[in-house]
Amino acid sequence: MPKVVSRSAVSSSADAQPTASATAALKVYYCICGEFILVIDKALSTLPRRQTDNAHIVQCQDNEFGKAKVFKLNAQNAVPELIERQGGHERQWRFCCPRCNLLVAYQSTPPPIKSGSYLYIPKGALSQVQGQISREAFESDDIDME
Repeated sequence: MPKVVSRSAVSSSADAQPTASATAALKVYYCICGEFILVIDKALSTLPRRQTDNAHIVQCQDNEFGKAKVFKLNAQNAVPELIERQGGHERQWRFCCPRCNLLVAYQSTPPPIKSGSYLYIPKGALSQVQGQISREAFESDDIDME
């Protein structure tokens, strides 16, 4: 058999300007079981919070409040829930982790994901470090952990 020889060349340029795609950093989030759940163009910590349950608000569609976020959610549809809120009720269509079935997101419109204006990520549901539980999962509004 003939001998196989392979060669490769690496080149780079210090003068090259970064492209828009090179500077756009995507953030990856995992369920507390370690399953990949969300990739998004902004850190969850920079997103606004919902007053009712302190969930992160992910804007799914362009509107007068701004542009939609670019994201992909890896989750399964779960049974919708009727939540009692102050002054009424709220129907939540929930999305769960495909591995452990924990709640990772919900929206106020029926599936598919992004069918409504907003998607909500519950406080402490996701972590940026795979296999590590977010500190936010242990925080409570009435208990100081420090």
